[in-house]
Amino acid sequence: MYGQRSGGLVIEEVRLTPVLVADPPLLNTQGVHQPYTPRLIIEVVTAGGVTGIGETYGDGKYLELARPFAERLVGREVADLNGLFTLADETAVDEARVDASVDVGGLRGVQTADKLRLSVVSGFEVACLDALGKVLGLPVHALLGGRVRDAVEYSAYLFYKWERHPAGVASEPDEGWGAALDPAGVVAQARLFAERHGFGSFKLKGGVFPPDEEIAAIRALARAFPGAPLRLDPNGAWSVETSLKVAGELGDVLEYLEDPALGTPAMAEVAAGTHVPLATNMCVTTFEEIPEAFARRAVRVVLSDHHYWGGLRRTRELAAVCRTFGVGISMHSNTHLGISLAAMTHVAATVPDLRYACDAHYPWQAEDVLTSRPRFVDGKVAVTDAPGLGVALDRDRLAALHARWLDADFRAMRERDDAAAMRVAEPEWVTPAVPRW
Repeated sequence: MYGQRSGGLVIEEVRLTPVLVADPPLLNTQGVHQPYTPRLIIEVVTAGGVTGIGETYGDGKYLELARPFAERLVGREVADLNGLFTLADETAVDEARVDASVDVGGLRGVQTADKLRLSVVSGFEVACLDALGKVLGLPVHALLGGRVRDAVEYSAYLFYKWERHPAGVASEPDEGWGAALDPAGVVAQARLFAERHGFGSFKLKGGVFPPDEEIAAIRALARAFPGAPLRLDPNGAWSVETSLKVAGELGDVLEYLEDPALGTPAMAEVAAGTHVPLATNMCVTTFEEIPEAFARRAVRVVLSDHHYWGGLRRTRELAAVCRTFGVGISMHSNTHLGISLAAMTHVAATVPDLRYACDAHYPWQAEDVLTSRPRFVDGKVAVTDAPGLGVALDRDRLAALHARWLDADFRAMRERDDAAAMRVAEPEWVTPAVPRW
């Protein structure tokens, strides 16, 4: 907690609360989600007593940057959103501690110090927008130019999944999802998503089993949900040849194929050999990565994530660039709470050409820090006109999830590591080299 007295819209205090949130045993090409995942809750408090809230990744490297950033933020105007990026540049980052490799936590492509910095800034930007909206009596979407839709459509996020975490590992109940390790299990999971939340499109996290098994799962989904938009995302686990094979076999049912091969050059080769649209949240994750990917026609859909693009306003800038080049735009989703879902909904409501349902990981999270969980109705989240984000913190829930983070028994969970989580069940597990198939 950092404090200082001032007046007007000046930020008087910043609170950082790291939490651990229960996560089911969801499989991906790197391993499995660990029982708890770290998130960081950010509160900015103005001298007038208004509190804005934001959320971002909570691993140690994010906390190390967020703490000095929070100290520097005190005394600045809450409306000085552009200044957040200057402030971030002024906040020292030890470039050497950033691992320039595939991020096993979020599978977000090459990680750099700049991406780390933007991920931290995004949480503070959302908190400042929330506070500013409350002061002005305006919803965040109004601060972004106004909504163009009354509800934002989301896609069910399907995973291959174990019944439970390995024996002896503490975790929370998974709300009756059960196991999904074959096409029948995937279809059963999709039916639950449709029944509980009304989703009409489905994305399967692939790269877990040999491609023929995942082709069978998509085919089973196509039979169970005729005409529904389907997506498959193996997180760069396939070679160009395998990617083309899968695209050829599923070209009649896929809405798009997401990151089948790793990196822009490989994606460009795949794109040149198939009519199936390729989407990415791995090879285009910064503005600097756009020119090569667009010039080589490597992708036709960019999946934004306001966390690592640097916030909601930069997400709108990305949408404008994509519109200029005729590239589609949608949204990526990772393990997050309702604050981030609210932020996603506000910015998505302002993007005119959002033609693809956004990813929605949120239904997997049985825990939250809000007084009321955002709801999906017919696969959509209604856009609120309440001031700010339109959500409120539940102090008791926040304290409970923070107490878990403080508990020494959960210390290992403070760093998201899907490969380490897999080794609890399979001690000899080694993160597979890519391409895996």
